[in-house]
Amino acid sequence: MPLHELAALAAAFCWAITGMLSKDSADALGPFGFNRLREGMVTAMLAVIVVATGRWHGVGYDDFSRLALSGIIGIFIGDTMLYVALVRMGPRRSGALFSLNAPIAALLGWVVLGEDLSIRALAGVFLTTCGVAMAVLGRTGRAGGHRFEAVHGPIWAAVGFGLVAATGQAAGSLIARPVMATGFDPYVASLIRVGVAVTCITALMALPIPAIQQRGRITARLLGMTALSGFIAMVVGMTLLMFALQGGYVGIVSTLSALSPILILPAIWAVTGERPSAVSWLGALLRCWGWG
Repeated sequence: MPLHELAALAAAFCWAITGMLSKDSADALGPFGFNRLREGMVTAMLAVIVVATGRWHGVGYDDFSRLALSGIIGIFIGDTMLYVALVRMGPRRSGALFSLNAPIAALLGWVVLGEDLSIRALAGVFLTTCGVAMAVLGRTGRAGGHRFEAVHGPIWAAVGFGLVAATGQAAGSLIARPVMATGFDPYVASLIRVGVAVTCITALMALPIPAIQQRGRITARLLGMTALSGFIAMVVGMTLLMFALQGGYVGIVSTLSALSPILILPAIWAVTGERPSAVSWLGALLRCWGWG
């Protein structure tokens, strides 16, 4: 498998495990408070890497504006809505919904960029949607009593947040692709995207709206878990995705980076000690086969 495709697959593995790492912290701090803390820590990590390795050589206005817009849509909106879905329906279901970013990217390419969408691609969108529906709505298996499988509030609302998250990720990748195709440094690109996103989150949370405020107090354990989650998902995972976009096709990269629904099932099995249901496995396989 080519290097750029391997990078996309590695990014999927990073995102599969960080959903579980993030669950307790997102519950404790709320999705907005957790995302602000995590993206702030990730920005600091990336800044240290970029400065220490001398990667910053100046960025043109066009490249910066594209990456900033990608960060607003893909991270500020996309990631925040992902954590809202994570709090409401757990890492397995929210991860399955988030993986819809691959077919959504194809549909956006068709609508916005005028790219061809074959009958095979349309069939893939249909099969992917069916697979995600099975993964989200199907039986949870023996792990159903674990907190990772609990659903809080109406399932349709959680599904809506997950769809917004997937759409944000897809749109963010499409916007960043022309910049990354020129060989733009992936660490600098990640720094710009995350830095802009955390600035937007901080500005939003300054508004006197109770629903978007941080819920709990930041403890040493929450700080450590959030830092680990941010490092694996954003410093490693997102940078791998930016690298993959340098030389890989958006559709292939999106497909491989969206394999998290399959990768997360054995991880949940290991953590909970209970086997996911056959419906969960079938839904995950169908989702990936439909867009494979």
